[in-house]
Amino acid sequence: MSRPLLYLDVDGPLNPYAAKPERRPEGYTTHRVRPESWIAQHPGKPRVYIKPLRIWLNPSHGRQLLQLAEVYDLIWATTWGDEANTFISPVLGLPELPVVDWPTMHDAGPDGTFWKTRHLVAHAALPTARAFASMPRCADASRACAGWGPSFSLAGRFSLFRTRF
Repeated sequence: MSRPLLYLDVDGPLNPYAAKPERRPEGYTTHRVRPESWIAQHPGKPRVYIKPLRIWLNPSHGRQLLQLAEVYDLIWATTWGDEANTFISPVLGLPELPVVDWPTMHDAGPDGTFWKTRHLVAHAALPTARAFASMPRCADASRACAGWGPSFSLAGRFSLFRTRF
């Protein structure tokens, strides 16, 4: 039997980007990065003049995710794409992880579901259907998968997700 998948998002679950900028949450470290996706948001501006993106990461989350990796196959399901392996994994002490490639991004999902949900359902079904769990940003996965197979959100189930910003 195949192991279930655990889809990992970055912004929100791991990087509390919505937290007050003047108050870094306890346990988090500040990192200033220039991923290509950030650079692309500043067309025509020389790279050297683009202010780095500030992210906050908590290294202890990596240890918790590695514990979950004993049960789940971890997969990046983030708009960071493979840059999550470049900028996030090293800070958290994670190995390079597979990445979901988004056929489209930020378009409306069916029945009011989050835009990522249908893509995760399709990804989990290939090559054979597998159970999966997602981080809070895709908490509507259970509703979208009704009748398809087991899925759920890990929101609030592990200490990694209990901090509110």
